[in-house]
Amino acid sequence: MSISRILNENAKVNWKSLRDVAEYSKKRISSDGLNETNYVGVDNMLQDRKGKTISTRVPSSGNYTQYEPNDILIGNIRPYLKKIWLSDCKGGTNGDVLVIHPTDTNIDTRYLYQLLADDKFFEFNMIHAKGAKMPRGDKQRIMDYLIPIPPLVIQKEIVKILDSFSELTASLTTELVTEFTDRKKQYTYYLDKLLFFETAEVEQKTLGEIGEFQRGKRFVKNDMTSEGVPCIHYGEMYTHYGTWTGEAKSFLSKELVDSKNLRVAENDDVVIVAAGETIEDIGKGTAWLGDEGVVIHDACFSFRSSLNPKYVAYFTRTKQYHDQIRKHISSGKISAINSKGLSKVIIPTPPKEEQEHIVSILDKLDNLITSICESLPKEIELRRKQYEYYRDQLLTFPNDNIKA
Repeated sequence: MSISRILNENAKVNWKSLRDVAEYSKKRISSDGLNETNYVGVDNMLQDRKGKTISTRVPSSGNYTQYEPNDILIGNIRPYLKKIWLSDCKGGTNGDVLVIHPTDTNIDTRYLYQLLADDKFFEFNMIHAKGAKMPRGDKQRIMDYLIPIPPLVIQKEIVKILDSFSELTASLTTELVTEFTDRKKQYTYYLDKLLFFETAEVEQKTLGEIGEFQRGKRFVKNDMTSEGVPCIHYGEMYTHYGTWTGEAKSFLSKELVDSKNLRVAENDDVVIVAAGETIEDIGKGTAWLGDEGVVIHDACFSFRSSLNPKYVAYFTRTKQYHDQIRKHISSGKISAINSKGLSKVIIPTPPKEEQEHIVSILDKLDNLITSICESLPKEIELRRKQYEYYRDQLLTFPNDNIKA
């Protein structure tokens, strides 16, 4: 059956309120029958129609609302989060989750789910929700929601088409994520392979022997401005500077930099993270390797040596680097490493030409990873919008026969 046939305005469509075709579950289930996989609380329901996840808090006593396979569960706190799930098992939930049980055999359950997963339903729910800080859907008004009911054969065809789009979106998303994961593994493999040398092959030196570490100076978030001298603040290391980047996100005024004599890492200096969780994450040793100077916080060190700076930066991403610095990391409220510990790290020092060759290969892989990483969320969002467009088209029917 074609889409044009489904959307044929001559198709007979009845409009009914939700209460005419469904009811809230009246069954109860004991906590003895609940576990992390079949207990659904509003906390383990996922936003934006993504279903649910495993529950971390399962009640140990009492009775709860029971749901059956093909019941529709809707998070009733903050309806704008669009938490909804079509159940595939028997389980239980609490009063913060609505369990809608279909009662009309003339409506396909999956079709009803698609109607209630539509933005129009959540908008209706929010209009009638109670409370400002933590809005909660009005259970009675929810049952007033009008839904279009075409012939059952058309409902099933709509579901079939939307399921196909959903499966295609999921398949493409999986494919993109798999490609990214595979490239990331390939990149990690070559990173460790290219930067590993037997002692007999090349000279091994400590970072302290071949270069100098300079620690940054403290400045606070309120010092930062929208323009000026680029800077790296401690709090940004995890959100933006996990690996090097050539684009600053924050700045300090030149007057402040001069008056406080703040440390500026110069062109081609390698800025190494020296505090916080990032220093223990393999693949996230470098905070910056830019084409311009940058003011660094005292949770960073700038490092300058006779080696190719990108070669050093790539080395800080390897397992061998992290295996060495772990023994020098002080554990406390915040993990940290000092220049003395960093200076003891041994790095292979092949000829300059070999360093440049290694960098050129890793640059290509790094650019590929970056490209995939940037395009991945955009592609997934595009597929999601495409799916929502067709869902909206397929669930739109003439409403001239709605009873006043």
